Amino acid sequence: MSHFFHIHHKAVSHPDVVLIGTGIMSATLGLFLKELDPTLRIEIYERLDKIAAESSDAWNNAGTGHSAFCELNYTPAKNGKVDITKALKIAEQFEVSKQFWAYLIEKKYISDPHTFINAIPHLSFVWGDENVNYLKERHKQLSKHVLFKDMIYTEDASLMQKWFPLMMENRDKKQKLAATRMEIGTDMNFGELTRRLFNHLASLPGVSLNMNHEVVFLEKMKNGNWELEAKNLNNREKKTHEAHFIFIGAGGGSLPLLEKAEIPEGDGFGGFPVSGQWLVCRNEEVIKKHAAKVYGKAEVGAPPMSVPHLDTRIIDGKKALLFGPYAGFSTKFLKHGSFMDLPASLQLDNLIPIVSAGLHNIPLTKYLIEQVRQSPEDRLEALKKFVPTAKMEDWTLEEAGQRVQIIKKDHEEGGVLEFGTEIVSAADGSIAALLGASPGASTSVSIMLDLLKKCFPDRMKSDLWTNKLKEIIPSYGKPLDKDQALCENVRERTHRILDLTEAKYTVPA
Repeated sequence: MSHFFHIHHKAVSHPDVVLIGTGIMSATLGLFLKELDPTLRIEIYERLDKIAAESSDAWNNAGTGHSAFCELNYTPAKNGKVDITKALKIAEQFEVSKQFWAYLIEKKYISDPHTFINAIPHLSFVWGDENVNYLKERHKQLSKHVLFKDMIYTEDASLMQKWFPLMMENRDKKQKLAATRMEIGTDMNFGELTRRLFNHLASLPGVSLNMNHEVVFLEKMKNGNWELEAKNLNNREKKTHEAHFIFIGAGGGSLPLLEKAEIPEGDGFGGFPVSGQWLVCRNEEVIKKHAAKVYGKAEVGAPPMSVPHLDTRIIDGKKALLFGPYAGFSTKFLKHGSFMDLPASLQLDNLIPIVSAGLHNIPLTKYLIEQVRQSPEDRLEALKKFVPTAKMEDWTLEEAGQRVQIIKKDHEEGGVLEFGTEIVSAADGSIAALLGASPGASTSVSIMLDLLKKCFPDRMKSDLWTNKLKEIIPSYGKPLDKDQALCENVRERTHRILDLTEAKYTVPA
């Protein structure tokens, strides 16, 4: 392959890897690749002037460290049975993420875990006979598994009073209640974590970080590499690269770039944007009364990501209290995007999937329209189901992040709406894009390990890479769910290194 001849007669650089977008996914992949092969040359592009300013930012996601301890949408009830498959998978993936972050702390690549991870109990809370029966069955199923064996279940109001006093004030005594609690839950600031990962990555030899740059051109070359052009948004200058591997980790911006790449594997994908809003508490006295993440059940017809929850958050070292999310609708694919994002993403190959997914999700569409039309009083009513004493003046409405749910082709349905994340990669592994939303960030380490297996299969099988991965993630290749001793050892170690042994932010009992 000659590096001297190029049809555009522009200065062309030849990085091994190009990462598009500075979210948690690109940061994780970049660090993995540099640990596995320090000689790699990596170019990173971000169109904004700030790292992790979209989906990874603390105010733009739930920050749960989605470990499936409390999120009831991961354990749906089907024909009276509770399906815990997804919860087991996500809980395991979160343990893998924690091992990766612990490794980075141990290596002193990043410092002070409290800037991005804090111990906060995770609780589920329901009312009404049917929901109480559901939660009881969920606890019965989950607590048989080592990942969830410490989960506590109660229907005792006095115990709930201790767990979440704010939510029990003035509550109807006749209401039938149930709750579960996992002490080892966490609160995550993925924005802060991502910025720390990129600070380390950008300090390494052979890594170049380009802010305010938009990728405007992407094409597969005859020699199997990719030609890519990035425009500097400040001075309009363009850079051209010929790269062996490209990762598109641009959140809602991934779909338009995948369409530009024109790989057959990307055909038929569409995006359905859903925005979110939070009520943020401004009264310090109220904030002090709550120290937990408490998830309820989604309303009938609501999408899975709209599960209501009242969250203690630690953002920039300060305790905050958020309730939501309230869903919204915008045609933008990114918070800092364009209203033309959705119409511009429509192509011949994805039109049928998008239209049929819309027709199959009329309850969702109706729900979103109702959410958009909500008055402040409507939002307060939803909050009062959690906090009966809530007052309008203590809470303000804030915009959360923009998510793009995946729509994909389906032979039977024409098109289906997927809630989750998906890696779309070319058959030769030369390009991969990450589409979708939750529980993305929390499971970013497992998702990137899957991507490495898809795109670097031979090297992932080599002793060199396998041994390094076992050093980074001690449980690599072994299922934690099946091995109590391993699970307990891994948790003890990561919690010690990440200093999660006790909550640093406690509430008076």
